[in-house]
Amino acid sequence: MERAPRIFLLSPAHLGGERARILLRPEAEFDLAQRVRRREGAPVAEIFAFLSGLYFRGKLAYAAAFASAPDGAAPAYVITSNRGLVTIDTPFNRQGLARLGSVDIDARDPRYRKPIVRDARALQRQIGNALVVLLGSVATAKYIEVLHDVFGDRLHFPRDFLGRGDMSRGSIMLRAARENLELDYAPVAALVSAKLKA
Repeated sequence: MERAPRIFLLSPAHLGGERARILLRPEAEFDLAQRVRRREGAPVAEIFAFLSGLYFRGKLAYAAAFASAPDGAAPAYVITSNRGLVTIDTPFNRQGLARLGSVDIDARDPRYRKPIVRDARALQRQIGNALVVLLGSVATAKYIEVLHDVFGDRLHFPRDFLGRGDMSRGSIMLRAARENLELDYAPVAALVSAKLKA
């Protein structure tokens, strides 16, 4: 059975942790570190999978298994702190990652908000009525507030994410992809309304 059109938005990996320091060490000799030091860089999906491990690998596997993008749209986009939405194969080098790490993901910060809103609006025009599924935390407003302002009722998230940590969400997505059993989704609108009332 053909799936209804849907794309996925993947929350980013943390750029300030120990794995980021390992990746960006000048003396690091492993393949990914060497490629990140080069001008052409490496795909953001590969970088974030290294930084985040199980959680981001789960997002990638899940999006690959269940995306059904409309013509002209990518199946999955990564949310960034200052470059809006990028496709999972967008390359980043050391300098690009440093710039990402210099901006916090905060809905009140225009360095984050303006590029996200710009790209989300462009994507909205491109995908028509396709479902947009956020594969990231819905516990704070940093993603859902900005994205809901653009996508409205079409923005959903996996119900099983509520109350779970990153590792648990990563495991759920990997298992769903492996078993070809798509998760149930809920609209983000109800969460936004609850946060505004709080």
